[in-house]
Amino acid sequence: MKNGDAKQKSALITGATDGLGRALALLLAERGYRVFAAGRSPEKLAQLDALAREKNLPLESIALDVCSDDSVDRAITQVLGKAGQLDVLVNNAGVNYTAAVEDLTMQDWRAQFETNFFGVLRVTRAILPHMRERRSGRILMMSSLSGLVTPPTQGAYSSSKHALEGLSNALRIELYPFGIEVVLIEPGYIITGIQKAAAEPSKPYVQKGGPYAPLYARFFTSVNDTRAKSRTTPEDCARVMLHAIETPNPKPRYGVTSLSPFVKWSKRLLTDNAIDAMLRRRYGVVRES
Repeated sequence: MKNGDAKQKSALITGATDGLGRALALLLAERGYRVFAAGRSPEKLAQLDALAREKNLPLESIALDVCSDDSVDRAITQVLGKAGQLDVLVNNAGVNYTAAVEDLTMQDWRAQFETNFFGVLRVTRAILPHMRERRSGRILMMSSLSGLVTPPTQGAYSSSKHALEGLSNALRIELYPFGIEVVLIEPGYIITGIQKAAAEPSKPYVQKGGPYAPLYARFFTSVNDTRAKSRTTPEDCARVMLHAIETPNPKPRYGVTSLSPFVKWSKRLLTDNAIDAMLRRRYGVVRES
């Protein structure tokens, strides 16, 4: 969609104050969409509003906590009241708890799923009656390559993304009669704000020592090296998402970064034992004597 189109389309993006969500919010606004950029941080929302005014973009921030029923209901009511309709929903809000399965507390396991899975479910269910009544809509789900392959220390994050993949697969079939498309976006390593955000909740586990301390050290060394070598930017990912939004017949899922085809072909061609062996070598996991 471009400026000057007869009917302006609207989009709601969760987790739009940083990284991939922010890049997409700005790109869609530049394309002429009316963008509702949602997030929790008042400071970051204000910064987005200031940038939109500076660039004269059809973008406005909206306070939204995907973990709160009341917050989601208020935001959806606000968006529909202002725009009259919602054409695109991008479920981008997410968190990452890095810890071994045994180390991570049940409270943090629940917090991981509350944002990455139940938060997505909450927002999606809130807007579906509107899209279904209109027989139109497109929903993008921000998954990850970790929704396909699970590195060590990423059990919670990867589990939440596997759950998101399953949810999206069901919705894609269920919503087909109503003209609503559901598309998975599966990025690899991209430098965004989620790395800084993930460091804080993961710090107690990394600092505690214990039997998994060497694994944490090797994991972060490997991940930081890979991210440093990645040439994919949030803007690159935003362009993939733009295509998924505007193409008449979107694919069920879009991989992002050069790691994506390797992971997908590995899942198709290699046995689980072979993939496990590759992950053990990558992160220096050996059996203790």
